[in-house]
Amino acid sequence: MEFLNALVHNTVFMAAATGWLVAQVLKTLIHLYLNGKFDAERLVGSGGMPSSHSATVCALATAAGIQYGGGSAEFAISAILAIIVMYDARGVRRETGLQAQVLNELIEFFQNMGKPLSYEEKLKEFVGHTPLQVIVGAILGIAIAVFYCLVLG
Repeated sequence: MEFLNALVHNTVFMAAATGWLVAQVLKTLIHLYLNGKFDAERLVGSGGMPSSHSATVCALATAAGIQYGGGSAEFAISAILAIIVMYDARGVRRETGLQAQVLNELIEFFQNMGKPLSYEEKLKEFVGHTPLQVIVGAILGIAIAVFYCLVLG
């Protein structure tokens, strides 16, 4: 119980977790607005606007910077982690999603021609982010950390 109490009162952790939660809820609401239907997978899934990966790591880095200072090891580690995660979300994972989209189109094309394929399920296309989704997630995470640390903390 002491561990959970300490975790809930850890400003850096709570700012990062709140960044993730807010981004996931916003992502779900934006998807609902744009598509007219609720998709529960958006509450925990990757991809979409805003990037919850960016929101989480930017909230983490910002809170660490506020809590421990810009010259601290905690800030340095979390800032480098944020850069890597955002680069990956925009780069590698985005390309993976685009490739999945092309493969899904090919599967559908061949299945429509009557040629059965061994792959049964569609590949997940929402895995990466556009640069705008990453930037909006980063701004959201920074804002949440500043609010959490300076107003609530």
